[in-house]
Amino acid sequence: MTYKVKKEEKNLLIRRFFILPDDHCFLFGPRGTGKSTWLRTMLPGAYFLDLLDDVAYRNYQAYPERLREVVLANLGKKDFVIDEIQRIPNLLNTVHQVIETIPGCRFILTGSSARKLKRSGVNLLAGRAVQCHLHPFMAAELAEQFSMAHALRYGLIPLISLSKNPEQKMEAYLSLYLKEEVHMESLVRNIGSFSRFLEAISFSHASILNLNNIARECQVSRKLAENYLEILEDLLLSFTIPVFTKRSKRVMTTHPKFYLFDAGVFTVLRPKGILDQTSEIHGLALEGLVAHHLRTWCDLSNEKCQVSFWRTKSGAEVDFIVYGGAHFYAIEVKHSPHIHPSELHGLEAFFADYPESTPILLYQGTESRRIGSVLCLPVESFLRNLRPNFWPDDLPDSGSVSS
Repeated sequence: MTYKVKKEEKNLLIRRFFILPDDHCFLFGPRGTGKSTWLRTMLPGAYFLDLLDDVAYRNYQAYPERLREVVLANLGKKDFVIDEIQRIPNLLNTVHQVIETIPGCRFILTGSSARKLKRSGVNLLAGRAVQCHLHPFMAAELAEQFSMAHALRYGLIPLISLSKNPEQKMEAYLSLYLKEEVHMESLVRNIGSFSRFLEAISFSHASILNLNNIARECQVSRKLAENYLEILEDLLLSFTIPVFTKRSKRVMTTHPKFYLFDAGVFTVLRPKGILDQTSEIHGLALEGLVAHHLRTWCDLSNEKCQVSFWRTKSGAEVDFIVYGGAHFYAIEVKHSPHIHPSELHGLEAFFADYPESTPILLYQGTESRRIGSVLCLPVESFLRNLRPNFWPDDLPDSGSVSS
């Protein structure tokens, strides 16, 4: 499925892998991922209600039953799209009533935050609507337009990735979230404390989460730090992955691993100084980029898998474990173009415990290699070839395979 975007006065056709369900659905995704743009292109005959519009917001906040009147006046339309449904959670009661009493219509309810819906205890249509997500771009969606360097610096949020001024757009994007999503919705009392929290937690990107340290760093209580983290997750700006513990033969760590949802968001939020090594920041951004792709691949593929990580108390670690159905991959990500034997130790330890798995090292080189039990693949080629329901085990165009 495709939609058009404008860049430098040229119409570009970007194919998204997401497929809209046939029935009612919630479509969640961070701001800027293109939910509204995509839906307007795919459903040109639909009725659109944008709750970010102040007039529409006031009208439906005061009189939610107006929606039923609108549907009755537009019985020739099948699809009704309500943008940013979280702004008026009580409107879902009217949506549910319309579904029950007026057959033949389909509701697509978009949202950039699940916080109000969860906290209001509203009727989520009694299971009549599936929940799905529109993520930032995958490299394979951009095809020849994908640039690894650009993705690591500016990320893959469509609003920013396709902009002529991505750095300026990113700064405005973060300000928008702080102003509209956090401050105006009264999610936090002290926007300054939350801003310090954002900077502090950026140091935890691609790392095991320790909220005690983060709370001390930004001088807030642990309870408040937990609340701030929950706000980030509810706004879909971050996610965590759990420890892989199936049939564990070793003592494992218990804390999850934290990621900001987009490499560009991490790069901008992460404070930088003369003591910070660029290669270290790029390495963390690369791991986050891979995390985003694996998470999106699991979400959009038919055979549902989960992403986790593996770390023992003794320090043996593998960045990602993809497990589910017939898939079982252990993946380590390295920013270097060279492979050092010590970088394989975590994968080798995991493979010793789980010989059913496929250990993979993703690195910045150009050749596909097999070193012992580990398949070493160029990370850029891997990301370019990764798409829902297809796993790029073999990359014949990326170089020779050697031992």
